[in-house]
Amino acid sequence: MTKPIPRIFDRRGFLAAGAAFAATPALAQDVNGADTVEIERDLSQVVRRNISSFRALDWQPYFSSLANGAVLVDITSRALHYWSEDGATYKLYPSSVPLTEDLTRRGRTSVIRKVEGPSWAPTPAMKKRNPEWPDFVGPGPDNPLGTHALYLSWQYYRIHGTHDTRKIGRRSSNGCIGLYNEHIQELFRLTKVGTQVLLI
Repeated sequence: MTKPIPRIFDRRGFLAAGAAFAATPALAQDVNGADTVEIERDLSQVVRRNISSFRALDWQPYFSSLANGAVLVDITSRALHYWSEDGATYKLYPSSVPLTEDLTRRGRTSVIRKVEGPSWAPTPAMKKRNPEWPDFVGPGPDNPLGTHALYLSWQYYRIHGTHDTRKIGRRSSNGCIGLYNEHIQELFRLTKVGTQVLLI
């Protein structure tokens, strides 16, 4: 009769097994019912990158001055930074960013218009990709721009709110930068026409 081999669980083995389990990618549930949210399959990578990159920054490497205030959008960390003109106010918000690199625009622009309760219409390129989308959506809970929008000098590009909170922190837009409605409301109050904007 053979003796059963005893199972030995020491602390080192337990920790190694736990680390291996933690390193296994988590699979995201498909939540793409309205074709507006990108399905990110490996959430562990997204969370790890955002935690390490989502940090306070200094404005000097990005702007020569804080004239009219400054907004920095970091596409990689999916974060929006704001500095007031006098440098006394600094805000850091999680954001949504464009779905793909070809929808992403980087460089310097500025706020040219501010709208509370914006309406929305898809761009010609968006309508071509999604012919089933409506031609126009007025202000309200179905509006993809949320409660407030900052229009940039680049045509079709905005920093705006969203009623779909699943989008924040993800690659989920067609080019715009999205914020939680409560954050865009605050940023809307802080910025003005002429606020400088840099997307990196």
